[in-house]
Amino acid sequence: MKNVIPIHTNSWKKLTIHFEKIKDIHLIDFFKNDNKRYQRHSFLFQNKILIDMSKNRIDSETISLLLELAEEMNLSNQISSMFTGEKINFTENRSVLHTALRNLGESSIFVDGVDVMPKISFVLNKMKTFSEKIIHGKWKGYSGKKIRNIVNIGIGGSDLGPKMVTMALNPYRNHLNVFFLSNIDSTELFNFLKVNDFETTIFLISSKTFTTKETITNATIIKDCFLKRNNCIKSMEKHFFAITANITAALDFGIVKNNIFQLWDWVGGRYSLWSSMGLSIVLSIGFDNFIKLLRGAYDMDMHFQYEKLSNNIPVLLGLIGIWYNNFFHSETELIVPYDQYLSEFPSYIQQSSMESNGKNIDKNGNHVLWNTSPVIWGSVGINGQHSFYQLLHQGTRLIPCDFIASIFSHHPIQNNQEILLSNFFAQTHALAFGNFFQKNMNYKNNCIENEIYVEKFKYFEGNRPSNSFLLKKLDPYSLGALIALYEHKIFTQGIILNICSFDQWGVELGKKISDDIFNSLLYRTRSVNYDSSTNSLIKFYHDYKVHK
Repeated sequence: MKNVIPIHTNSWKKLTIHFEKIKDIHLIDFFKNDNKRYQRHSFLFQNKILIDMSKNRIDSETISLLLELAEEMNLSNQISSMFTGEKINFTENRSVLHTALRNLGESSIFVDGVDVMPKISFVLNKMKTFSEKIIHGKWKGYSGKKIRNIVNIGIGGSDLGPKMVTMALNPYRNHLNVFFLSNIDSTELFNFLKVNDFETTIFLISSKTFTTKETITNATIIKDCFLKRNNCIKSMEKHFFAITANITAALDFGIVKNNIFQLWDWVGGRYSLWSSMGLSIVLSIGFDNFIKLLRGAYDMDMHFQYEKLSNNIPVLLGLIGIWYNNFFHSETELIVPYDQYLSEFPSYIQQSSMESNGKNIDKNGNHVLWNTSPVIWGSVGINGQHSFYQLLHQGTRLIPCDFIASIFSHHPIQNNQEILLSNFFAQTHALAFGNFFQKNMNYKNNCIENEIYVEKFKYFEGNRPSNSFLLKKLDPYSLGALIALYEHKIFTQGIILNICSFDQWGVELGKKISDDIFNSLLYRTRSVNYDSSTNSLIKFYHDYKVHK
């Protein structure tokens, strides 16, 4: 594995010099000086998604130098290594093959000399058969009633991805009700148990390791409540299913073997919606639509793997993100979908990016001296206009934005979609150009002194960058392509930044400490000894519980 320190490359040094020349140039001037700027920096993917990168603070030299950086960091070979099953997750000695899950049998892919595609096909067919039984009412609960409710019990990648997709593809949903239970906060579980009908509900216990405390705790409570209702362990096989790589633990929990949908260690949790972890998606939108989701992702995979870097959409987006994060030191990145169905999309990408690239150790084991993942955040666009857009337009932070919208609404009512899209177009324009295009910019010269003073507060300097993603329609194919685009953007950034994007050791420490503290809270011991603040908080808890 070629581990190059990015800041020591010739291209990084050139970019540093280039940044000093370009940092104060306004987007107004970029557009004035290049009447084909939009054509140079926009791409149409499969006649389905338009990606406009022209409102970024870049020029042709910026892109050229960023592509030179990609070459120096060996990006093309690293892309090939991922797709061919090499163990690029080197800290866990694993392949990274979520792309194989949407390969749909197009080619063989080998891990340790074994073709994984037959296993993937087997699980896909199992998902199809089972989902059709549930959807068509052929699978009955223990009392003979048809299944109406699906409950996915999981957290992190076992929750965010499936939940985001089922919400995004709500117009394609069938008659089944799909719920997601993730939080260990008993309030969520209490509200769920209060209304749940066990006779018509199946439970998908979604955990790659089948040891995740939040998931197994919630699943055990539900299992106990279920057995209290019918007092028959055998009836569990009609209602409880596991999605996991830990078959033994699922069997020990009481899941019958045929109700276990397998995962593999080369499927990362935050990339698992394409696998059996997407069973809740299949049950929600049907198997055919799930295949369309996979097909959209597969086509983006092929683009990422084979398109030259200068026209490679995820690569260019990833490089531009590094440009802002490491040279402008922008620190955060905003995702604003102008589509209510995509309201969970920012949270999903937040996990994908920050868990993948939120690292401070490079592949050589050294502390990094450059910025890795930005802070990803976001909300539905129209709502955001009435909350945080003030900061975007006139705040002191540079915040690159991704705007996402669809031309066609699933529910056209009067001119609502035109109002929505007019805001989408207006905001990217206003962020880029500020007040520049307003015809009355010069009228203030004739104003009285107080009016001139007030006008200062109404000034928008612009020069705030954004990307625009315009979908023809939010359908399974386009959503699959969009998700995969962001996955590959994140991969690109991990390679350029010389970090391992596929482990998540930072998640583990807090879990380990919480296990120790949990025993102290449960058994009222004070054997744990941390800092004075943590010790005092635990003591306050104990004292309050005793006096109460």
